[in-house]
Amino acid sequence: MSRDVRFYAVSQSPDASHGTGVPVDDPAWRAGLEEAFWRYERALLGNDLDALDELFLGGPATLRADAAGVLVGHAEISEFRRARGTRGGPPGPRTVERLHVQAHGPACVVLVAEIARADGGRGLQTQVWVAVPDESRPDGSQPGEGGQPRWRVAAAHVSGSPPPAPPAPATPAAAEGTTGAETDMAAVWRVRGRPLVAGADEGPLRRLTVAVKDLFAVAGHRTGAGNPAWLAEAAPAAEHAPAVAALLAAGADVAGIAQTDELAYSLSGTNVHYGTPPNPTAPGVIPGGSSSGPASAVALGLADIGLGTDTGGSVRVPASYCGLFGIRPTHGAVLATGVIPLAPSFDTVGWLTRDAATLAQVGAVLLPPADPALPPPAALLVADDLVALAEPATAAALAGAVPSLATALDLPVRQVPAIADGRLHDWFLAFRHGQGFEANQAHGAWVAAHPGVLGPGIAARFAGAAAVTGEELATARAVRAQVRATFGAALGGGTVLVIPAASGPAPAIDLAVDAKDRLRAATLTLTCAAGLAGLPVVVLPFPRVRGRAVGLALVGAPGTDHALLALAARAAAAWV
Repeated sequence: MSRDVRFYAVSQSPDASHGTGVPVDDPAWRAGLEEAFWRYERALLGNDLDALDELFLGGPATLRADAAGVLVGHAEISEFRRARGTRGGPPGPRTVERLHVQAHGPACVVLVAEIARADGGRGLQTQVWVAVPDESRPDGSQPGEGGQPRWRVAAAHVSGSPPPAPPAPATPAAAEGTTGAETDMAAVWRVRGRPLVAGADEGPLRRLTVAVKDLFAVAGHRTGAGNPAWLAEAAPAAEHAPAVAALLAAGADVAGIAQTDELAYSLSGTNVHYGTPPNPTAPGVIPGGSSSGPASAVALGLADIGLGTDTGGSVRVPASYCGLFGIRPTHGAVLATGVIPLAPSFDTVGWLTRDAATLAQVGAVLLPPADPALPPPAALLVADDLVALAEPATAAALAGAVPSLATALDLPVRQVPAIADGRLHDWFLAFRHGQGFEANQAHGAWVAAHPGVLGPGIAARFAGAAAVTGEELATARAVRAQVRATFGAALGGGTVLVIPAASGPAPAIDLAVDAKDRLRAATLTLTCAAGLAGLPVVVLPFPRVRGRAVGLALVGAPGTDHALLALAARAAAAWV
């Protein structure tokens, strides 16, 4: 461990003291601060969880952040650290090459440590340390009153660069554009370039980058649909899918082809062949699927736009889980030509972004012009039966957010006890049977001809799809007509429905299968109405639940896509 410490004083009072006679440049004061840092470093390397808990400031406002997201509160940080410790997570051997200490007064300092790891990688560790009272003093004296401060970490951020990459093996993936250190991103990207396909020199999306879900045709590249067997049989596309071509013509660059759940038949974002794309909003949680790769790429800052598809929530759920803006357009508003289908009468081409302005910019390129005959947004509608599908904390967060949303949009709110008249389970079955029938029509023959190539969850889903009966299909079509009529009446005159985008925050990757199935069913019951009725939905990445991302969905009448995007922009500008 290096002892090269560089000390800077910033914004001190004239006497450089805390008002208690302890100057910032007091050698004992500085020695105490340095000792606290090195104690933290020893505890970190030794996985001394009790010492780490003690050295982090107690309370709900303490922060710890890295590339995977932000942890808020001492309890959440401690829980993460202990879970990581059981998996052998502490850092390996490393050296603190230089420690920069910037004092903002005797009670607050910023430490930045330059780290060199044994594997050749480098990193920075930035910490805000604060002086706190020593509870062990019987007289209750404060730091500096007859003794040196007791230092605790109020905020910490860790960043790092990977080690130098070994020479890349000559693999098919590398031949298509994935090389060197990029192999670590195989769960996000199937093919990546710099860019993979350059956009036009001019256009409204110039300099923006797109992660394209591996269902879209990209000229010169194969489409893999999230399955190696499918990829092996695919031929390079002769031309771009129209949605891809439109983005390129508008000046956007295709950064790469991003992973998807197998044949887009999932909402989780986990893929047994390629892994689970990271969700940077919280450690160890799923990104949501099936537009998981594009969502992860955008959330990680690797692309500006994620081009995906949404059948039963495959844009909306990743947007909710990853803290992104997202849109499922009116069914048929964006051409799905050149896209591997799942259930064509439900499938839509959607996209995800980190900000509302970019979401609307993409809409201006891909969507048809707004219909001037449609009424503008006039009111927000909250239906208690739909909100109740979410877990209690998420439902409460939505209830708390609606008044702020109404104020931001200057729209009245109408609340009704039910919109489904007790038929929510019928809606869910109608969607599952209708989607399943079409999925089997699209891919049943291929699945039957390739036994054993699908992951167990996807294989079970296709088995269920093949078993849909004629009676179930007829019932599904009748219920679908009823759902369309229900929303035709409820969303007339400019009414916008507000619902949770998913039933809760992103669940853990290792959540038990039965619990995961219950969450999926609850979320599908929430999201299926838009698919059944062909409705546009825009997801806003607020509020939050226990510090975790959840999405708020605005559902409009068919054709109101541009109006919903405008509402999202207004809400984002006003939201605090």
